[in-house]
Amino acid sequence: MKRGLPFELVYQIVALVIAIIVVHLVYITVVRPNADAVLRAEAERLAAGESFVQERSLYVVLKDYEQESCFILMFWAVSIMGFKARTALKERALLDQSIVTVAEGMSILPEDTREYARPIQAFDAETRGLLLPRVLLAALQRFASARNVQDVSEAVTTICSAESDRLDSELSMVRYIAWAIPSIGFIGTVRGIGDALGQAYRAVEGDIAGVTASLGVAFNSTFVALVISIVLMFLMHQLQLIQERLVLDTQTYCDQRLIRHLQVR
Repeated sequence: MKRGLPFELVYQIVALVIAIIVVHLVYITVVRPNADAVLRAEAERLAAGESFVQERSLYVVLKDYEQESCFILMFWAVSIMGFKARTALKERALLDQSIVTVAEGMSILPEDTREYARPIQAFDAETRGLLLPRVLLAALQRFASARNVQDVSEAVTTICSAESDRLDSELSMVRYIAWAIPSIGFIGTVRGIGDALGQAYRAVEGDIAGVTASLGVAFNSTFVALVISIVLMFLMHQLQLIQERLVLDTQTYCDQRLIRHLQVR
């Protein structure tokens, strides 16, 4: 993976393919057959002249291609956010570990930084790439070279700010999906209204079945898209909260467990 595409990109492509396959399989085996059965039963009762109250079936609400596309995008976005949440929780677990152990009342001198950096450098490459090891190692190296506590504090703040910006920028795809889902719903609305207008002559003749079916497509697609968008935005904001707290807690960890123990003779 290191020589080819980045792992996260491969993960996103595979997640999209799996979402398309699974959702389409559910639609062709469960949703559309049941929706067709419901509509066929209603048409038969209507043709027989029975008076009945039309029930709102979930299968009929979900049966169109716009709703299927919205679910595919939703599961794709959830898989992306799940990957990022798993990474954030893994990084957060490091905050409970004593990576840099300094007894209360002890000080770290510039000459001692190699000793404290050695356990961090012993981590595997993946763990060293996480935020907390990177910040601690950069802080120790800066203290060894600059011999200034203020420079160390500024280095920690700079790295944490850069990480916050990086995490925010990596959510751009999720934001695009959250924008695209309501747009697809509106496409279904336009398609449904267009079909209804095309069958207006039948409504004038007394046959309103085609018009109502087309309007159902219009309203159902918007309804499903907006509900999915609400759920997706909630999950995205929860992920942002986890990431923001991770960066802030990392900075606090460095302040309390490292920077306050630094001392220059």
